Amino acid sequence: MNFKRWLVVALLAFGAWQWWSGRSIEHAPGELVADEPQQTDISGSPPQFEKNGYTITALANFELNARVLGVEHYRFDREAQLSPVDLALGWGPMSDSAVLSKIDISQGGRFYYWHVDEFPIPRRAIETHSANMHLIPADAEVAREFDEVHVGSIVSLAGYLVEAHAGDGWRWRSSLTREDTGDGACELIWVQRFEVR
Repeated sequence: MNFKRWLVVALLAFGAWQWWSGRSIEHAPGELVADEPQQTDISGSPPQFEKNGYTITALANFELNARVLGVEHYRFDREAQLSPVDLALGWGPMSDSAVLSKIDISQGGRFYYWHVDEFPIPRRAIETHSANMHLIPADAEVAREFDEVHVGSIVSLAGYLVEAHAGDGWRWRSSLTREDTGDGACELIWVQRFEVR
C-alpha cells in the first residue's frame, strides 16, 4: 500500500473513531433517573489512597445514578494526573430529554456551562439536579469504563468524595453538597465502581 492510500485509510479510520467516541445516545422524553445522589458520613477513620504521588483522603461516601450531559477529557493540566475525565451529570428533571432539548450544555477548563433562552424548568432545579464531576479512577478497570461513556449514557458510580493533596502544598477538594454553584462546586470523586447502562 503506497503512502497516500495508507494516509487516506488512516484518516478515515480516525474520523470513524472520532464519530463513534463522540456520538450521543438519544432517549425519548421522560425522566430517566429519579434517584437523588446518595452521600453519607464515613464511620471511623477516613480511608486514604495514593495515586501518582498524590495523597487522597475520603470525605464522604458517595453513590450516584445519572444521565451524562457532557464528557470532557483532560490530558495536560495538573489535575489530569488524577482525573482524566469530567462528566457533567443530570438526574431528576435534568435527565429528561424534553427538558434537555431546551438547554445548551458545554464543558471546558474543568467547568460545566449551561444556557437557556427560556427556562424549561426553574433555574434552581437545573442547579440542584446537575453537576460537573471530576472522576478519579481507583483502578485500571474503572479507567477503561470511562472510555465507554457518551453524552446520553446512563451511568452508575460509587466511591468517595475526596480531597487530594501533594507535598508541594497543592490541594483539590470536593464539594460536599449538590446545592452550590460556581467555583468549588464540583464533586471530586474516587471512583471504585463505574457502570455504563
